Amino acid sequence: MVHLTADRMGKIKKERSMQDLLLGILYGTKAGRLLLQPFTAPRVSRLGAWLLDTRASACLVPLFIRCQGISMEDYEKAHYRSFNDFFTRKLADGARSVVQEPGVFISPCDGRLSVYKVDESCSFLVKHTRYTVESLLKDQKLARRFAGGYAWVFRLCVDDYHRYIYPDDAVVSKHRRIPGVLHTVNPAANDVFPIYKENTREYCMLKTAHFQTMLQMEVGAMFVGRIENAPGERTVRRGEEKGFFAFGGSTVIILTQKGAVLPDGDLLRYSKSGTETKVRLGEQVGVRRGKRTGHE
Repeated sequence: MVHLTADRMGKIKKERSMQDLLLGILYGTKAGRLLLQPFTAPRVSRLGAWLLDTRASACLVPLFIRCQGISMEDYEKAHYRSFNDFFTRKLADGARSVVQEPGVFISPCDGRLSVYKVDESCSFLVKHTRYTVESLLKDQKLARRFAGGYAWVFRLCVDDYHRYIYPDDAVVSKHRRIPGVLHTVNPAANDVFPIYKENTREYCMLKTAHFQTMLQMEVGAMFVGRIENAPGERTVRRGEEKGFFAFGGSTVIILTQKGAVLPDGDLLRYSKSGTETKVRLGEQVGVRRGKRTGHE
């Protein structure tokens, strides 16, 4: 699968993800769905997670770094005890700068960002599944709170930094977990019947100091990916780590209310054309309403 990705300087390039290509084949063909079924069992997922936590899995790290072209200069020097120990590695001091200006809305993570206006026609793809805000939350009343606002979808690739932060000073609620499901049609059935798939996801509400109340959600990988969040119901600071993903491409989604945040102009233009924008943890992606942005 090919993604169009822009940087903040306006350069656009094509990115081909082998992971997305494989998942597209598995989810999008009858033969793929047949192969996929055994791996959707919880015990298989747990086994995969266990294997990536073993010392033996550390031998995969050098090959993964070379294949993905990861620059390790951005990360703390460490001896990795397992593949997941490497995958959840921490940034070195100074590798990212978190904008502290109160009226600036920042990215909670590294990733490819798309921004959508939340209205009756709003839907977006997350890991090959199309969601509306209501289907994402499984809560019609909560979804209505964000009508007229924006959905910010940050897609993390396997080579990205997989820790994420709070985008503003806030009082945090408890997390709500929505289990993932995967219902495949009979492989002998007609191709017009779609696969029904949802990934495990968690969200909490943030009563922020500068951007009203927002929702922050983490979406895990289908198989061995895990979401590890800090406990909720507490006061946090902008830039404080919220949690991390274990192995797997993952997604962070933020929902902001009507009138709370104005996305930067380049993000809106690229999102409208189907192009993702590569952003980094802590950088500006929007502003409080009424404040001018440097990316108009």
